[in-house]
Amino acid sequence: MGCQSKVAECLPCGYGYVVLTAVGSVFVNVWHALNVMQARKKHDVKYPQLYGPEDKKEFNCIQRAHQNYLELWPEFLTLLLLGGLQHPRVAAGAGAVYLVGRIVYAKGYSTGDPEKRQYGAFGMAGMIVLLGNTICFAFHLLKWNPLKAIKS
Repeated sequence: MGCQSKVAECLPCGYGYVVLTAVGSVFVNVWHALNVMQARKKHDVKYPQLYGPEDKKEFNCIQRAHQNYLELWPEFLTLLLLGGLQHPRVAAGAGAVYLVGRIVYAKGYSTGDPEKRQYGAFGMAGMIVLLGNTICFAFHLLKWNPLKAIKS
């Protein structure tokens, strides 16, 4: 118990928001998985088949939305958890934007019309902010100030 409190004391104020955002990403993943399971039943796509035949376009779009989420999940969590060490509220807010964008992306993609996935593209703005936030954290750790070099 004492060890946990020491770790918590080292984390910045507001880091709990980052943790809650990370937990939220688990719920988004579960939501995706449930969508795929329901679509398997609806479209009669059996395991272990990852995708259905061409005439199962709606199922394939639902499955692809989940796969795309999984492909970006490690990067998302890395950027969220590291960048959040310096600016936790920025990281949590950007993470929330990203997750809402992924839900909108999946809802559009799940219609069977792949073009409708673009409605969730705004979520990538959250990912870009997370990337910038994490780069800023790295510069801080290395005591680099790129603006100082420009002024010289």
